[in-house]
Amino acid sequence: METKQQFYLDIENHLMTDEKPSKYLNYDNLFTEYPFTMIGDLKNAEQSPVYHPEGNVWEHTMLVVDEAAKRKSESSNERVFMWTALLHDIGKPSTTKLRNGKITSYDHDKVGADLSRKFLAEFNEDSAFIEKVSALIRWHMQVLHVVKSLRFADIDGMKKETSVYDVALLGLCDRMGRLGADGGKEEQNIKIFLEKCMTK
Repeated sequence: METKQQFYLDIENHLMTDEKPSKYLNYDNLFTEYPFTMIGDLKNAEQSPVYHPEGNVWEHTMLVVDEAAKRKSESSNERVFMWTALLHDIGKPSTTKLRNGKITSYDHDKVGADLSRKFLAEFNEDSAFIEKVSALIRWHMQVLHVVKSLRFADIDGMKKETSVYDVALLGLCDRMGRLGADGGKEEQNIKIFLEKCMTK
């Protein structure tokens, strides 16, 4: 039977080399043992059908990972970028709640940053790698916050911890990882995000 470490390395290999990593990741029962259950739990986390017509967090993540695989060469670190794409919503299962008839997952970015550290630390002694993934997850919602000028926007805080350009690229993959995504509109939002960040 495959060891946990080997399974982790297999996932990484598919993330780094496959045109569509989701084909490997979608095999049944791959994520039944801890810490892989932290990824498997994405299958049980529902999302608002208004914003995520593709389905639950797992379905969304698979679309994001495949989108990221197409664009990873544009990132500053492909390995960091692909693991971030897979783990970016790892905080949703524990933060998803039904509030006033709406499905929400407040603070899933902050919770996800902590959970990604725990997951990756099981297999890595490279603390710099772990922190880069964690930081990108922590700030991945800033595209939405900055573009819409929400009170959660924190451009200075983001710049201190991660690359604005990697956040923008991940944000584009995140937005495109939805059924019916408007590529032109999402590209424009990324442009607005970068302009706001550069003038801050």
